[in-house]
Amino acid sequence: MGFKENVIKFLQKVPKGKVVSYGQAAAAAGSPRAARQVGGILRSIDTTAEKVPWWRVVNNGGVISIKGNWTATKDLQKQLLEKEGIKIERDFSLDMEKYRWKK
Repeated sequence: MGFKENVIKFLQKVPKGKVVSYGQAAAAAGSPRAARQVGGILRSIDTTAEKVPWWRVVNNGGVISIKGNWTATKDLQKQLLEKEGIKIERDFSLDMEKYRWKK
């Protein structure tokens, strides 16, 4: 199984109400220094078809840092996280210590 498949498999395990960082996903998929590639993977796949909870990935500082495209925006990610009970601040930050999934 390749890196992309490992990232997808890991993200599919992240429970509702929890988040992981791009680096955390990269490390779990076998390439700890490939955080940027995780973002690239999320931009390149059909997250609805593959049932990948992309909104549960934030930067290591606990900030929604998605650049966004026509389907995924910071506001949408914020809404999806809040729907799962995660408190998001006005600056799109969250308490990473509280919400990080520690597998």
